[in-house]
Amino acid sequence: MKILSFNVNGIRSALNKGFISWLQATDPDIICLQEIKATIDQIPVGLFEQLGYFCYWYPAQKKGYSGVAILSKILPIHVEYGSGIRESDEEGRVIRADFEYFSVMSVYIPSGSSGELRHTFKMQWLESFLQYINQLRISVPNLIISGDYNICHQAIDIHNPKSNVNSSGFLPQERDWLTQFLELGFVDSLRFFNQEPHLYTWWSFRGNARTRNLGWRIDYHFTSASLTNLLHQCCILSDVQHSDHCPVLLELHIS
Repeated sequence: MKILSFNVNGIRSALNKGFISWLQATDPDIICLQEIKATIDQIPVGLFEQLGYFCYWYPAQKKGYSGVAILSKILPIHVEYGSGIRESDEEGRVIRADFEYFSVMSVYIPSGSSGELRHTFKMQWLESFLQYINQLRISVPNLIISGDYNICHQAIDIHNPKSNVNSSGFLPQERDWLTQFLELGFVDSLRFFNQEPHLYTWWSFRGNARTRNLGWRIDYHFTSASLTNLLHQCCILSDVQHSDHCPVLLELHIS
């Protein structure tokens, strides 16, 4: 089973760059999208349904901003829109689909890079989300939480850790939060298989950063430790260029 996570930085923009043809060729069973930046009336849902996907969209209330989605060729048992945290749900940041063996969540964690106000919002959001997941994992123990976390966890995950030590997304308190999150009982599925450096999922549009591979790894598949026996591979599809992010592929062995 193939599960993809992809911050598309606007689903309409991605569609104009050949997203549908790529999706058809890649043929994931489930794809988690972040930053769709569109309401349901602005999305040509039929294009995805023709490929066999059940589509679940959770846009932000603010048009052209944020929003997450899950597309699945397997009909979910249940879909949960939002986390019950009002500030988060207004921005369309969490959606979950429950299946027979596991649940998949698409999450788009706020960026704090635009100033102190949003950094404060991000840190409050992270604390609320940590509490939410800590409770959720009791009733939904087999979780795959995929998405854009807007945090590099370790020095190996960023092209220049020394110069970015004071940058939003690599601040000590953000990295510590990610450690706490994993300590709830989650596995960084890429690092489960691969400890190599220079594996990035986001590049600035400036300075020819992508060509030079001056990137950040901020997109993840975090899986409950109970699912490690199902993990087959996880890899970054860095050649896919519909966005300033690239997709991350997780493959599971499902009998």
